[in-house]
Amino acid sequence: MKTLTTVLTAALLTAMAGTAMAEEVVVQDGYAFEKNQLIPTGVRAEVGTTGYGGALLWTANPYVGLALGYNGGDISWTDDLSVNGTKYDLDMDNKLAYLNAEIRPWGASANRWAQGVYMAAGVGYIDNEYDLNKRNTNANGTINVNDVAYTGIGGVNGKLAYENDIAPYVGLGFAPKINKNWGVFGEVGAYYTGNPTVQLTEYGNLQNAVVGSPSITSSVQAEEDKIRNDDKYEWMPVAKLGVSYHF
Repeated sequence: MKTLTTVLTAALLTAMAGTAMAEEVVVQDGYAFEKNQLIPTGVRAEVGTTGYGGALLWTANPYVGLALGYNGGDISWTDDLSVNGTKYDLDMDNKLAYLNAEIRPWGASANRWAQGVYMAAGVGYIDNEYDLNKRNTNANGTINVNDVAYTGIGGVNGKLAYENDIAPYVGLGFAPKINKNWGVFGEVGAYYTGNPTVQLTEYGNLQNAVVGSPSITSSVQAEEDKIRNDDKYEWMPVAKLGVSYHF
């Protein structure tokens, strides 16, 4: 985590320094930095796996931009979440603020499609919570927890959360302009969050479907432990789409 944070912090500083380093080139193309560039040069609306929201955009020159945004809400792209082989009903509550540097290698290209390609590096403040619930309402059916089958009426519920985390981010995006003012964008990436906190609790009268298998309490505890220690839960993927307006 410390190494990733250091690398991405360096990337942000490099991107900002790139604004000054590219000054001689961009002045020749008519892009001189002015004080009024501290005022946002655009806005965008976005929706994706981290919720819906928007961002303020700054473009100091064709190569480097900044995006300051917020995503939130209870939007979910799927009604369930597979955790350690167990499929839970999902209810999502997102709260995420972010600051990204957007680096456009071909920002001064005459090709507007090439201009739209960018790499993003930044940091987010994440407070996302997921309500999880898996239940069996059929007395003759079974429910699987930690790959162990149980019978009876009942289930498992709980919460999985990335709370109050400062997380580094890397991503890749495409944001071409349609005309002078309007544009579209799409972006994929991931936050390095570390493992989430998780709390699972069984309810009802679930019993072992196979004699000698672990108790439901043991399986719930084992599932919690795996989520807390499994590397795949250290990364929170991001995918979003939107439209932008440039002043």
